[in-house]
Amino acid sequence: MSAIPVEKLEMLLSRWQAVQEELAQNPDQAKFVALSREFAELDPIASKIRELKQVRAGLEEAQQMLTDPEIEADMAALAREELAELKPRLEQLEREVRLLLLPKDKADAKNAILELRAGAGGDEAALFAGDLFRMYQRYADLRGWKVQVLSASESSVGGYKEIIALVSGEGVFARLKFESGGHRVQRVPETESGGRIHTSAATVAVLPEAEEVDIEIDEKDIRIDVFRASGPGGQSVNTTDSAVRITHLPTGLVVSQQDEKSQHKNKAKAMKVLRARLYDLERQKQESARAAERRGQVGSGDRSQRIRTYNFPQGRVTDHRIGLTLHKLEAVLAGEALDEIIDALITQHNAELLASMGEQD
Repeated sequence: MSAIPVEKLEMLLSRWQAVQEELAQNPDQAKFVALSREFAELDPIASKIRELKQVRAGLEEAQQMLTDPEIEADMAALAREELAELKPRLEQLEREVRLLLLPKDKADAKNAILELRAGAGGDEAALFAGDLFRMYQRYADLRGWKVQVLSASESSVGGYKEIIALVSGEGVFARLKFESGGHRVQRVPETESGGRIHTSAATVAVLPEAEEVDIEIDEKDIRIDVFRASGPGGQSVNTTDSAVRITHLPTGLVVSQQDEKSQHKNKAKAMKVLRARLYDLERQKQESARAAERRGQVGSGDRSQRIRTYNFPQGRVTDHRIGLTLHKLEAVLAGEALDEIIDALITQHNAELLASMGEQD
């Protein structure tokens, strides 16, 4: 991999210095927030760049010493020793700087809309969707995130036909986005008398929560229908038309919400989900355009692919995108070992981005 151009590093250091100076001039509140956010992004990069410059200077000095015909033997030995230490450090620092310079996903800092749906497998698939949702709830608890259920369609045997939730906290989408796709379970259902292993599936969609400034929805582009909310088996659960169905006419997207007794609250929740789905559609278009220019990447969010298998008889979880198998099924479902999978996916994702950057250099 080629060295990072000095000009690019100096430009970043200059911008870091300029932001510091602008912050010291007590700007207005809006500008202060923007500058503080930019400084928080630039500061770790600037620190690594300064260290990188020091190592490069040390290497250059040691190499110059070795070209001096009058250098003494002990000094030459010290210079060679310093070269041996600084060369691997230089490679490590250049890799770290490249990682910090990788294009940022603007949605990474956002909250996420988490959607789970039972797939093939009937009742067992609904139970599995419930297991997955509890896994994400526990994972969220461990990371100090908040989970708010927006809508849920429960199965008659437990679990969910569909459940949609808002996950709020720091860096939620950055980590959960790798969970989008098809999840498969292999286990013996409680109702199976013959002890045969069944395979069931559920799909997970993770969408960045979109604000009104991200996605503006024109009133003329939506149709809102109201109807009476119903419970399991079609029984009426309230006597007013509080349930809401919103259809986005240009895309055909339909969102229904009936969990709240208030029509106003149901509409607000439905709009939140619709906005997230529209934002995700736009991101998918952009991602498809970028993916066409480089080899496929981990975390593209393709929901049609089977990404992971949970095998209960063998107590293992396999992520098929990176060929990672963990023999700690219970710890993964408890949310405790999920980071091991997500960290590996992020590492692979960054490695592929680094490779594509190398090709562009």
